[in-house]
Amino acid sequence: LKTGIQLVINPKENDGKNLLTLSARDPKTGEILAEIEEQDVPSQDLYGSLVLVSNFTGMGRNNEIPGCWFDDWKMSGSKLNHHPDRAFGPILFSQYTLSRRILKLTAQMPPVGSVDAQTVEFQVQKEGKWTTLQKAKIDRDARTAAFKLENWVDGENVDYRLSYDLNMGNGTMKTFFRAGTIRKNPVDKEEIVVAAFTGNNDLGFPNSDVYESIKKLDPDLLFFSGDQIYEGVAGFGAQRAPVEKAMLDYLRKWYLYGWEYGDLFRDHPSISIPDDHDVYHGNVWGAGGKATPPGLTGNAAQDAGGYKMPPEWVNMIQRTQTSHLPDPYDPTPVLQNIGVYYTGMNYGGISFAILEDRKFKSAPKPLLPEAKINNGWAQNRNWDAAKQGDVPGAVLLGDRQLKFLDNWAQDWSYHAMIKTVLSQTIFENIATLPKSEYHDDIVPKLRILKEGEYPPDDRPVSDMDSDGWPQTGRGKAVDALRKAFALHIAGDQHLGSFTKYGLKEWKDASYAFCVPAISNVWPRRWFPEQPGANRLESAPRYTGDFLDGFGNKMTVLAVSNPVFTGKKPSNLYDRATGYGIVKFHKDSRNIEIHCWPRFEDPTLPGSKEYPGWPITINQMDNYNREAHGWLPQVQVSGLENPVIKLYNEKTNELIYAVRIKGNRFDPGVFKAGTYKLVVGNESDFKTFTGITPSKEKGVKSLIIKF
Repeated sequence: LKTGIQLVINPKENDGKNLLTLSARDPKTGEILAEIEEQDVPSQDLYGSLVLVSNFTGMGRNNEIPGCWFDDWKMSGSKLNHHPDRAFGPILFSQYTLSRRILKLTAQMPPVGSVDAQTVEFQVQKEGKWTTLQKAKIDRDARTAAFKLENWVDGENVDYRLSYDLNMGNGTMKTFFRAGTIRKNPVDKEEIVVAAFTGNNDLGFPNSDVYESIKKLDPDLLFFSGDQIYEGVAGFGAQRAPVEKAMLDYLRKWYLYGWEYGDLFRDHPSISIPDDHDVYHGNVWGAGGKATPPGLTGNAAQDAGGYKMPPEWVNMIQRTQTSHLPDPYDPTPVLQNIGVYYTGMNYGGISFAILEDRKFKSAPKPLLPEAKINNGWAQNRNWDAAKQGDVPGAVLLGDRQLKFLDNWAQDWSYHAMIKTVLSQTIFENIATLPKSEYHDDIVPKLRILKEGEYPPDDRPVSDMDSDGWPQTGRGKAVDALRKAFALHIAGDQHLGSFTKYGLKEWKDASYAFCVPAISNVWPRRWFPEQPGANRLESAPRYTGDFLDGFGNKMTVLAVSNPVFTGKKPSNLYDRATGYGIVKFHKDSRNIEIHCWPRFEDPTLPGSKEYPGWPITINQMDNYNREAHGWLPQVQVSGLENPVIKLYNEKTNELIYAVRIKGNRFDPGVFKAGTYKLVVGNESDFKTFTGITPSKEKGVKSLIIKF
């Protein structure tokens, strides 16, 4: 071992079968030290990658002393192909966003040694030469290098590369590069396409089918709504302590995510937000960032609220996943000095609000002791979540995020034409279980139904991990979305769905799209025993108007229920896996929603989406309250597609804000009183006060000249 060993493998083929001879030789003399043979090896078994394995016996599972190492190894031979473009590292991957002429990019590094460079450089070409614009220090915990470049010229594509110097172990440094393109802000494109994902487990790794489909579709933005990793990814389980080893354990899984999608991230802006499994929870109620009580583990810890993992570990997770997002609206940390990332992003004429559903949300168990909560499920069968679950003090988004949403709804600057909210999950609970079941631990054991089958006695359930609870907080969140005429895109539920929120009445608020999981470990379903009200005659019985298990009004338009296919592996094919595509048409303000199975090629003629899709809505459909009065018709000249903001003059509360199509708009109001109208664009606005409504539309006019 001290002088090295040369391994030589000799295949001798005969009629599609091979005799393999493997010999270990002295590299200097050529003496054969040992030799083994294997006969009748099929030729197809010789295709694949070569792997070096250290498998010394008797070392002990917990012994951290290496059994051996490989140093300065080389391979050669006529049967060996080399693909240097497939090398993974030392710059593993990067993610970026571009908003308001600010570029933020995070380079993900492996653990590097003290003799290696501690910074990464961001370079662009100027006058034919690569020029470093910024250097970023590698974060000790997250192993990330985060860049922020202001006043970015966003009207053109810019080729860039990341540069890093690695010590090669023989006293020399070698420079490695990872190249990509920062795309121009597509404000001049009529159609902006967003690809949305959730639930990236390792069944199906490396998800080449998903990667190839998205590469062909070439969307403008990628959105990963959570569970980018799961605790058990790659079969290693989860190491939770000590904290440094726990960080490396997470990074091992996070690197696989970058391996899967990193080539898309080179030249596509992307948004990723961590959910419960990303922070090693089955469910998480962040409760403002507090720590779970000491001594508790598993469901007991989760139900108490807060984070099980140390705050420095949680912050490390967030740096890997969110440090490339636009700066947070209010960067003040929550409890334990855990950072926040909720923010706004303007790209391609679409204004996005990025939320944190989990961080501020209350834990149900301390607030609902009589319900006997286990992992968010009431075990007291005499307790009614719809009637008893909405208690004072229960928080969903929290005051900070509601304030952000209110300001975001009023801000239509930087070419904003349509608004959309991105979050971990939707504000309702679309799931059913048999009437005999009161916990979703039965979900993976339920038989996947054949197409056309329907269970006999499923009922809507009350899973407090969904954002259907708490109901008052849910109502505030839905109302905040509605004020911006915003579509809601989210994930987490594993079950793809397209619904319309209801507050006082069915269908009086925004639409919501929950995308299906890439790899579905928890195949929820929606098969309510009672058919939905007011559904189309030809529509499935699981569509229409419903109350979820918390009593929230919702209208179901489409659901991607799991269906038995007979294909293997069934855990991948039968669980309605896939992703979402949303196309925003800025001229018409129409929004197309597509829900694709992961095994379909969306670019081929005849490819089929999940039943019920595609669906087209209009931006204006996201505010569907019945008006009880009308202000004078706004008629604008000298300004194209102005922004109109309506306020209650007495309270200064925003009623709604929207960029209209054209130059005429009839502002509806919903109760008597006096109102304030603000009309304009960017920084040029005019304000009109003391306006009272009429009972009929178009009785009066408000002529505004710019």
